[in-house]
Amino acid sequence: MDPFRPDADPPPGAAPEPGSGPGPSGVSFAPEHDWSAAAPLLFPVLRPAGTLGTVLDSLVTPMSAAGDTQPVIDAGPLDLVVAYAISAAGFDVLANGDHLAAWSIPPATLREAAFRNLAAWSARAPWSEEADGRRRILSSDTGDGWDAARILLPEVTAYLGATLGEGGAQVLVGVPARHLLLAGALRPDDQEFGPLFADFVHDYADDSDESIDLRVFELVAGRLVPFSAAAPPG
Repeated sequence: MDPFRPDADPPPGAAPEPGSGPGPSGVSFAPEHDWSAAAPLLFPVLRPAGTLGTVLDSLVTPMSAAGDTQPVIDAGPLDLVVAYAISAAGFDVLANGDHLAAWSIPPATLREAAFRNLAAWSARAPWSEEADGRRRILSSDTGDGWDAARILLPEVTAYLGATLGEGGAQVLVGVPARHLLLAGALRPDDQEFGPLFADFVHDYADDSDESIDLRVFELVAGRLVPFSAAAPPG
């Protein structure tokens, strides 16, 4: 089952969430209709380059998005796409124009709430560390679904740079799938590590049903830039 459903309906046969049906007045307080219910459940998610959607800032007013069932998106780093997911039990729904109209909020409010939630989650989420000699890898693979999107947070890029960039090491980053953010230290005297890291990222993305990107990036001054795994001449 694709956890990124294009509409707000639960999977067929799923029981409704408690409190998600219409109340006594006939008004639904489900997150798809009520902003106060949706606000704490929104998170940004990274999507592959070329993912289609409605650019969030192109919506002049909330009501201008009514009837638009395309996911609302922002530009991410290096042609990746940022979408916005409403977390639900067992599945997630990508926020779309109809949601924005129902919530009657400006696009910036949606974006700010989602990134605020991601930052709060990331502050509590653990990192896994693997070391083999001088080689060092940090990964985020909590299973919560927001791991790859952590790279969008300045505090995360600062942490990875400070932790892995000592001694002139390049900081390599991979976002092969939604549930994995991978970063490694490439030392000047260990150029074999780059191709090994790239092979792992490629294979993981190739095998995942929620893949994001096959590429390896490098973290430079807090920004992702393309990385070439080619060994230096010599």
